[in-house]
Amino acid sequence: MSEIANLMAQLAPKEGINDTHLAGVRVFRGSQYASRGPLCYSQGVLIVGQGKKRVYIEDQTFDYDRQHSLVMTVPLPVECETFASIEEPVLVLMVDINLVQLNYIVRLMDEHHQIPKDLNESRQSGFFIANSTEDMDCSVIRLLQALQSPLEAKVMGEALVLELLYRLLDAPNSAPLYALSLTHTRLSRVEKALSYIHKHYGESVEVDTLASLVNMSPSAFHRCFKEVTTSSPIQYLKKIRLNKARELLQLQRLKVKEVSTQVGYESTAQFSREFKRYFDQSPGEFARL
Repeated sequence: MSEIANLMAQLAPKEGINDTHLAGVRVFRGSQYASRGPLCYSQGVLIVGQGKKRVYIEDQTFDYDRQHSLVMTVPLPVECETFASIEEPVLVLMVDINLVQLNYIVRLMDEHHQIPKDLNESRQSGFFIANSTEDMDCSVIRLLQALQSPLEAKVMGEALVLELLYRLLDAPNSAPLYALSLTHTRLSRVEKALSYIHKHYGESVEVDTLASLVNMSPSAFHRCFKEVTTSSPIQYLKKIRLNKARELLQLQRLKVKEVSTQVGYESTAQFSREFKRYFDQSPGEFARL
């Protein structure tokens, strides 16, 4: 087991997501293979210490593992497959992207003329893969070491997350991360619309309203939204509602009709049909698990 994997294992004694002594930083442990299935990734950085995960986003497929980190510049519904075993569990460091920290670094880089000049021309996807480097691994090790101690996490944790973000901004394909921080880029506008969707998914959400919110025409907004998320606004909203419904069924044990209403469906029958189509089981079947 590598040093990074060993440090992650110490921070993740139980299956699933383990909190650390630093807010916004968690470690995931999975000890068995998980077949391809839908879930929603939040805005953040996923660094693998051991094992491998495969992500499917529309017609794109890619792996993230010890040599490749996944950076989600916006929250995205995806499908994921996990490669792990009891002997070699998958271990993933999950670091939320704090926009205050990101903006601070980008502002300093701008002062030193280190901002890429082709941001508006480059494709601003909602995710990218960052190859591991020696500098990145050193940053990860320092952060994982600090997280072993409540005091060190409190004293040095935020500075070490800043260092990690800086290393990611230095990656060759990090333009989406810069675009997230800068105002009036296509990605930052779509991110604002996504924030609105995540706050109001239980209400009626109109595409024209989202476009107006970010000062774009409906056609331009639809085009940029699909560029960033690979989904149309309506498809994205549906996936978010269904993922939120699964959380409610799993964590709060609500009745199917209550969940349907809470996530914005007027028809429980339609909700049940779309839930089964998306998760390959009815909400009632899922609730009984």
